[in-house]
Amino acid sequence: MTQQLQHPFRTHSCGDLTTENVSETVKLSGWVHRKRDHGHLLFIDLRDHYGITQLLFDDNNKLRSYANNIPNESVITITGKVIKRTKETINNDLPTGKIEVGVETLHIESEADPLPLQVNTDSDYGEDIRLKYRYLDLRREKIHNNIILRSSVINLMRQEMLAQGFMEFQTPILTSTSPEGARDFLVPSRMHPGKFYALPQAPQIFKQLIMTSGFDKYFQIAPCFRDEDSRADRSPGEFYQLDVEMSFVTQEDVFASIEPVIHKIFTTYGNKSTSDTPFQRITYAEAMLKYGCDKPDLRNPILISDVTEIFRDSDFTIFASNINKGAIARAIPAPGTADKPRSFFDKMISFAQGQGAKGLAYIIFDEKGEAKGPIAKFLSSEKLIKLRAVSGLNNGDAVFLSCDQELEAARIAGLVRNHLGQELDLIANDRFELCWVTDYPYFELDEDTGKPQFSHNPFSMPQGGMEALKNADTVDKLLSIKAYQYDLVCNGIELCSGAIRNHKPEILYKAFQILGFSKEYVDNHFGALAKAFKYGAPPHGGIAPGIDRIIMLLADEPNIREVILFPMNQKAEDIMMQAPSAADDKQLKELHISLSNVGKKLEKQKK
Repeated sequence: MTQQLQHPFRTHSCGDLTTENVSETVKLSGWVHRKRDHGHLLFIDLRDHYGITQLLFDDNNKLRSYANNIPNESVITITGKVIKRTKETINNDLPTGKIEVGVETLHIESEADPLPLQVNTDSDYGEDIRLKYRYLDLRREKIHNNIILRSSVINLMRQEMLAQGFMEFQTPILTSTSPEGARDFLVPSRMHPGKFYALPQAPQIFKQLIMTSGFDKYFQIAPCFRDEDSRADRSPGEFYQLDVEMSFVTQEDVFASIEPVIHKIFTTYGNKSTSDTPFQRITYAEAMLKYGCDKPDLRNPILISDVTEIFRDSDFTIFASNINKGAIARAIPAPGTADKPRSFFDKMISFAQGQGAKGLAYIIFDEKGEAKGPIAKFLSSEKLIKLRAVSGLNNGDAVFLSCDQELEAARIAGLVRNHLGQELDLIANDRFELCWVTDYPYFELDEDTGKPQFSHNPFSMPQGGMEALKNADTVDKLLSIKAYQYDLVCNGIELCSGAIRNHKPEILYKAFQILGFSKEYVDNHFGALAKAFKYGAPPHGGIAPGIDRIIMLLADEPNIREVILFPMNQKAEDIMMQAPSAADDKQLKELHISLSNVGKKLEKQKK
């Protein structure tokens, strides 16, 4: 023990000591977490990364007054003897709660200024304060544990991938513009005036090139950069993903590799029950019908159904006329709501309208099974019986109804389903429900132009290959082509997207040609990939689970910034480091960049 005490800072961490250490002389270092002056006794909770140890200063201790004046969050080093607490003073909430340390020496390593936020509480100080003083915020127990959880999960990911024979490689950060669909972050080149690098939105092309290079299984914990707006489940600027690619695989092979990893992460670090493997498989078409979105929350038992034919030629002319113009009708059950007041139904209609719906109809089936509500009289007895059967309704249930063009009707129905699940307390919050969504459309219509475009990305293999593309001589046939694309969803949140890739250059050229892009366009924008395919490319596929979102779910946090070490705020600003910041004239000159009038005006405002 004498030898250990010669260490300048500690013999133990603040989470180490137990009753087995009683009577030992120890040295501890850490932050002054909390002080409690009981008159004849002073207690200080000393905190480090590993835990908290209670320090004791009694009336006979000459250091008592000195210690009582030390500001919270100052860093100190102490030596003292481990004492067993009396039975009535044991703190079972602390691993070290059965002992305390009687302090014999004390040295202040670093005295803290007055604090802009308190570390020993979870009180909310507002995002700006928390992010400006993030290094203090990170000392707080909850968020400190979130970051430890993040490290543990990434470590488990790496172990599981290596155990399956995957090899970890790093792909470039400075690269060319990406086809991922979001805005790029551009980096000006000093050595090539007027030209720019782009930070990778994802290592998509590189990981496919790794497969064409003859490596069989690749992964990396990859940073990705997208100039997107902030959301609760998406950090602006940058995020991390477990990037994976494999050669000579089918879609099922990718699932078989990733499912055990995700399942082990959730069962190891989650505090809720987790779906068994294999995870449920749901086609995109089924997801859009039953759940109104391609990110279904399976904790919600409500299932949407198609009731278009029931309302076709019905006396409810608003729906019937829209259906004759190509609209569809969706039914969203509201179990056990027949006895709800009129205000409940009015609020649901207001909710739907607030989400962009033109309206929302409803029918109530009372405890005797009689149909009531504003539109019940417009349906015949036969149609009401069919509506109950198709929607799975019982006596005492109600049903909400949306009617619009297919995607819009599905969207509104999905939002109403989710809202009903929350309002009626139907969502099982003690579960992680995971599922695969498969068979995404290869093409979709652009909402603004009405023209076909790629659905996920242009690098997926269309189901049916070249033959499917050649036979797509109408828009309807084109939109009916499915791709080997898939998403993994947990509790309504997309964890990852992936696909079996198109490894044949002739199919790549044909897919772009259908959308009006020439062979030269493909070669100019994706030349490295297209050229590599011409020298022998293996069938390959991959996926990329989002690390930030996984941690957010495991930590049961509503906002992704709670699980990121140094996140930006909602305006994509790092207010701690004051980024983005202005470049000085010398830097701009070296980069051959001049600011526009707007840029100069904004720069003056900042100064």
